[in-house]
Amino acid sequence: MNIMLLGAPGSGKGTQAAMISGRYGIPHISTGDILRQAVTDGTGLGLKAKGYMDRGELVPDEIIIGVVEECLQEKDCERGFILDGFPRTVAQAESLEKSLKGMGRSLNVVLNIEVEDEEIIRRLTGRRICERCGRIFHLLFDPSKKGEVCEVCGGDLYQRVDDTEETVRRRLEVYKEQTAPLIDFYERRGLLRNVQGEKSAADVFEHIQGALEGIRG
Repeated sequence: MNIMLLGAPGSGKGTQAAMISGRYGIPHISTGDILRQAVTDGTGLGLKAKGYMDRGELVPDEIIIGVVEECLQEKDCERGFILDGFPRTVAQAESLEKSLKGMGRSLNVVLNIEVEDEEIIRRLTGRRICERCGRIFHLLFDPSKKGEVCEVCGGDLYQRVDDTEETVRRRLEVYKEQTAPLIDFYERRGLLRNVQGEKSAADVFEHIQGALEGIRG
């Protein structure tokens, strides 16, 4: 089963992708994670992407498309995949469609997770990450028991540049301008399923399972 997740930054795509991956045994391909790792490693790709990511802007197509194509041809994607964070524009969607066709494959469903802007801002601006072990906390939903340091390893907690309120609002603007048209693109192809994302993670996943079981059936 080949799945794509749509939704603004902070809509819960990563959480749901992990749950789908565990339930159906298909890999979660997060382009955001791939790019952030490249930045951390200081690769050529990472250096090119860093400036765009720090400003909350989309990474150019020529950087990201090749990365995704390589991932989709890995052996663990033979039974299916979950795309999270790609495509982000109609042009990327058209490129993906061509790439998949060349592999003799196609998308089965596009899940659009819907969350209001103010809820997304509340979710993202409260996120804190341990600089040592990478554990993620949230000031409201999952604070560290040790305040400003990690309760697991004692490392300092920090806020990612792209989680500040100014950058989050910019990311939402970029999403609406360039990514939201994908909703129409996939709706016209009969692939879109809307999912209310302001419920608990378990409730959202239950809705997603219903949509996926209908497709599998």
